Amino acid sequence: MVDIATRVHNQNWKIDPIVRSLIDTDFYKLLMCQTIFRDRPDTRVTFSLINRSSSVRLADLVDEGEVREQLDHVRSLRLTRGESTWLRGNTFYGKRQMFRPDFMEWFEELQLPPYHLEKRDGQYELTFEGRWSEVMMWEIPALAVLMELHSRAVLKGMGRFELQVLYARATARLWEKVERLRRLEGLKLADFGTRRRHSFLWQDWCVQALIEGLGSAFIGTSNCRIAMRRDIEAIGTNAHELPMVYAALSGTDAELAEAPYRVLADWHEEHDGNLRIILPDTFGSAGFLKHAPDWLSQWTGMRIDSGDPAQGAEDAIRWWQSRGEDPREKLIIFSDGLDVSRIEELHARFNGRAKISFGWGTLLTNDFRGLAPDDRLAPFSLVCKAVSANGRPTVKLSDNPNKAMGPAEEIARYKRVFDVGAQTAQDVLV
Repeated sequence: MVDIATRVHNQNWKIDPIVRSLIDTDFYKLLMCQTIFRDRPDTRVTFSLINRSSSVRLADLVDEGEVREQLDHVRSLRLTRGESTWLRGNTFYGKRQMFRPDFMEWFEELQLPPYHLEKRDGQYELTFEGRWSEVMMWEIPALAVLMELHSRAVLKGMGRFELQVLYARATARLWEKVERLRRLEGLKLADFGTRRRHSFLWQDWCVQALIEGLGSAFIGTSNCRIAMRRDIEAIGTNAHELPMVYAALSGTDAELAEAPYRVLADWHEEHDGNLRIILPDTFGSAGFLKHAPDWLSQWTGMRIDSGDPAQGAEDAIRWWQSRGEDPREKLIIFSDGLDVSRIEELHARFNGRAKISFGWGTLLTNDFRGLAPDDRLAPFSLVCKAVSANGRPTVKLSDNPNKAMGPAEEIARYKRVFDVGAQTAQDVLV
């Protein structure tokens, strides 16, 4: 087992680069990338880092030279032979050869494109511009680099003994969570914590704890590198990025209204009817479900990723019932801001009413709240989003207006087109 405290104390950049592989990323990025590679090869997109926790002044804490060094290292990475073999030959979601030969040939030659970095008012402005299939692969590494450099900046001021105590407390907290979760009969839970993890080593440690502590209740990880190393399932389907870009490329209001369903039609064609999970909240779940075509009700399930998760699940159940579907045969995936108490509540309320599972993210892989002086290791909300497509701005509405992004006039237009009524604002913690 890795002695993380000693590794941190004796920090060696060559031993512990923050991103160690092009597949040190979330599985859904690779699945979406293949779809984009096929269907939208010429679309140009800009991604941008957005710190929604503006009180955390990253540029004051993290040295710019270190950021550039780590980002340049990411650009030096290429897919290894072993990684290519794993992707080409493994079975994912019961399907062999999930990734087509033409996509794999392209991915094996991929170098991530250049980045633009500058400081502004205590924050880093970090952007990536180019072909969609290339720049989208920056999202997860960029977040991992900034999050871990933040952790390292705080940890630099701690001595060997202090670090040992810090990680002992974090490990005890993690195991206490595992002990509570193992009491939940029928639990299905996956690690979704790559994007805002404390560090790669800590995420890997958390996954090992879940493997040992939860057994078959732990169904896998979104992180491809960890899935390969630990011989567990890689978990993921699609994300808000797809409908955001498709919508930005739409011309008329009618085309805009159809964009979220066009995404899923392309997804269905790409995956031969597999991986049929609906993510309805990009432009508001209520309007999405109200206008959804009948064929979507036959899909496997739905992921609830913003707003009140209990309300979102109740709405999903009612929608399936209204379409003549049995919710007990459908899958509901909860994935927004989860921690043990929320998982326990949702499990108690919905277990048996539908098939349910949980994608546990930041508060699995980065819960150091209260463990460092001035709570400087507490997780914060950092995202990297597509902000334009072919020069046109993207928009995300979400079921929580505090997560909305885009120009004000475009947000107003999208709310009108997607029939978004009153929304309840909720604090964005992670």
